[in-house]
Amino acid sequence: MKWYAPLATACIVLAACGAPSPETAETEAVATLPAEPAGTLNVYSARHYDSDKEMYKRFEEETGIRVRFRESGAAELLEAMKAEGDNSPADVILSSDAGTLYRFKDAGLMQPIESDVLAERVPEHFRDPDGNWFGLTKRLRVIVYDPDRVTPDQVDEYADLASAAFEGEVCMRSSTNIYNLSLMGELIDRLGADTAEAWARSVVANFARPPQGGDTTQIEAVAAGQCSVALVNHYYWVRLTQGSPAQRATVEKTSLSFPQQDSWGAHVNVTGAGVAAHAPHKEAAIQFIEWLTTEEGQFLLTTETKEIPLVSGAEQPAGLDRLPPDFKESELPLNRLGENQSEAQAIYDRAGWN
Repeated sequence: MKWYAPLATACIVLAACGAPSPETAETEAVATLPAEPAGTLNVYSARHYDSDKEMYKRFEEETGIRVRFRESGAAELLEAMKAEGDNSPADVILSSDAGTLYRFKDAGLMQPIESDVLAERVPEHFRDPDGNWFGLTKRLRVIVYDPDRVTPDQVDEYADLASAAFEGEVCMRSSTNIYNLSLMGELIDRLGADTAEAWARSVVANFARPPQGGDTTQIEAVAAGQCSVALVNHYYWVRLTQGSPAQRATVEKTSLSFPQQDSWGAHVNVTGAGVAAHAPHKEAAIQFIEWLTTEEGQFLLTTETKEIPLVSGAEQPAGLDRLPPDFKESELPLNRLGENQSEAQAIYDRAGWN
């Protein structure tokens, strides 16, 4: 097992263990929400896509329920709801990471719901065991690599990023990014904290440059020869294949590896939703989340993002045919990612992965 082979060591100064810093949103568009009439649904969303606006419009047309939305970073929404307290107008919380959804639940900002529809459509490991949130779409955290410098067998496990063969060849974004925190949350669960920390230290020793940028930045760096491997969510890569000629030329210089195909499967995460703790329109909120698991809802959630529909049989967005037709994905209960989040950040801090 590569995970238990000796890993290269790195001398890292121990850093203070702070609480995880959430990923900030790419954009922010905040709408003020005045007192609302009946038949209204207030969505607090950490997503920022034009297709989401079409999604709200379709739901309005089909149900007659007026949708108002507030888009911002997950951390900003969480703090806003804390400040609003019992008077919060939020009905639905929509966010792009199970670890983030855990933060809302842990802060007492969600309430458990019972829905036969969601219980039937959302597999158990993709939802909160207490019914506070439900996964809606999937994303895989995979390895992007330069096929001219790296062979697929060199990157078929996350452990490979710690190999001495990649000294000076690894690009990464910050450890405070929620996607990296969630991956570490799974590694802690799978391997134990000591082995996970040894991995992080050795990956840091292989850095080609200090952590910087987002996932697209890592793909561009690999394509430009600044490094040969990096971690990214699959949909950043797929979006580039559907982008401008320059973007398509860039992404064609790279390949994706889905790690752990001979063991537990590639790390998977979700976009998910829950009902706010003080939702003024609880029934409409449940109706909306259930609607997001319909064929139409799944299409609108994934058509622009290039995430993977979670509900079996839903239409795949354009571009996903560039991914392997079959791949094994982890079935770790996603609530574990949130539960391990603080320890994950502490490990990254000690490893010097800033």
